Amino acid sequence: MERYLDAVIDNNPDSLPIAPGAKFTEDGQRLLVGDGLWNTMKAKGDYRLFVTDVPAQQVTVLASIFEDHREATESTPALLALRLRLKSGQIAEIEQMVVRDEDAARRVDGSTPRPGLLADVPRGSRMSRADLISVSDMYFSGMQQNDGLGDYPFADDCDRLENGGRSTNAPTPPGQTRPDPKTSSSYSGQWSCLEQFQSGLINFVHRIRDRRFVAVDEERGLTFAFGFFDHPGGETRTFQTPDGRTVSAGPVQPWTWYIAEVFKVHDDNIHEIEAFLMRVPYGMNSGWSTWEQGMSDAARDVTME
Repeated sequence: MERYLDAVIDNNPDSLPIAPGAKFTEDGQRLLVGDGLWNTMKAKGDYRLFVTDVPAQQVTVLASIFEDHREATESTPALLALRLRLKSGQIAEIEQMVVRDEDAARRVDGSTPRPGLLADVPRGSRMSRADLISVSDMYFSGMQQNDGLGDYPFADDCDRLENGGRSTNAPTPPGQTRPDPKTSSSYSGQWSCLEQFQSGLINFVHRIRDRRFVAVDEERGLTFAFGFFDHPGGETRTFQTPDGRTVSAGPVQPWTWYIAEVFKVHDDNIHEIEAFLMRVPYGMNSGWSTWEQGMSDAARDVTME
């Protein structure tokens, strides 16, 4: 992985063992190896969160990077979600998502991966590849058209970061009152993972599709998935909460989030979630699925494909 990033900085694909006919996509678009980020990446940042899947010969990373700036002596921070697949010792697939959000990139680059994400799971608490994916996917299924009544496998210590910012368990700002899930009309980043899902207030996430689990690390209890969160707007913004209240929430126009997400799972529960995401054209595909697969909300284990 480090050799790959160094080669991108140098814009030198020839320095890597790239297989003939290797497939490369960036932000869902198929490109020639050497195009896209290869033209603009200037340096590696400090943040790295790897999910290494040795049996599948796949490695993924959430990382901070730096790109070119209008001023040659400066650089522009960005976020990178990257997947490499090896076959017979050569790079056969390259999939990368570049999030060009400078504030988020600075925030991530100034942080380190949470210790829980890096720790090995005790052998007695480890789960199989299939079970790790199944529990991780319950997060997507529980958020899609969230009604607050599902089975949500969150540990008490579950926490979620999006682009380096806390989207759960955030401190209540001074002078404010923590929103009450029973009376609020929108979900809050101050709530726990479980409180958010039990509120039923994420219902406007109408479809979570093209759920591709691309890497699994059974020793650390990690899964890495790409997917898309669709918000159609219109009538889908209005729904009922579990206690019967009618509320309207979510984006007003059609909206899709393109997301790369890492889950820490053990003892049948989700403990940590780390996500990089960005807005993309509504209904966009990943470049790695058929149209039908890309529109489906079924989870797919593509680690061994």
